Amino acid sequence: MSKKGVLTVISGFSGAGKGTIMKQLIEKYPYFLSISATTRKPREGEVNGREYYFHTREEFEHMIEQCELIEWAEYVGNYYGTPKQAVKAQLAEGKDVLLEIEMQGGMLVKEQFPEAVLIFITPPSYEELASRLKGRGTETEEQISKRLKRAGEEVAYMKSYDYLVVNDKLEDAVECVNQIIQNEHCRVCNCENLIEHMESELKNHSEGE
Repeated sequence: MSKKGVLTVISGFSGAGKGTIMKQLIEKYPYFLSISATTRKPREGEVNGREYYFHTREEFEHMIEQCELIEWAEYVGNYYGTPKQAVKAQLAEGKDVLLEIEMQGGMLVKEQFPEAVLIFITPPSYEELASRLKGRGTETEEQISKRLKRAGEEVAYMKSYDYLVVNDKLEDAVECVNQIIQNEHCRVCNCENLIEHMESELKNHSEGE
């Protein structure tokens, strides 16, 4: 009996620590990280095909036209999207798949995969969010201001997500996300193979009496 993989969407404000949480989850547990495609420029240390698949706008728009993405959205002047084929293949093999995407994309994933688990990551306060954005040292004050303004708009999505995880202490947030995913394996909709197996075994037993 092969188990059904759990598709988990992880979203949150820019600066909430999503990427760090994802990195630790991948290092500690056998999750499959779905790598997103984007048109933004790589940050220092990022490698094409590891953090993101980096594309030109023309390349990305071609992917949209060919329906090669589960979802896509434009955020702060750049496209972000989730390649479809890799996600479906991993779920079919029973692997748990993690998606780190924006809220708009999360809603689209939920439409196509109703059993998907949506987790929203947030820092404990506005002050901490602003501090983390400034601490990156990769953006101008204007860019930081845009991200904080966008966060004010994204608050509305919180209630649409299944779980809210406060990233105050990193190790606690990582374990919280892991436990959520593991608990999802016990949901009836993710245990169809086991249910069918039990039904078959019990039916055979009854007929054999």
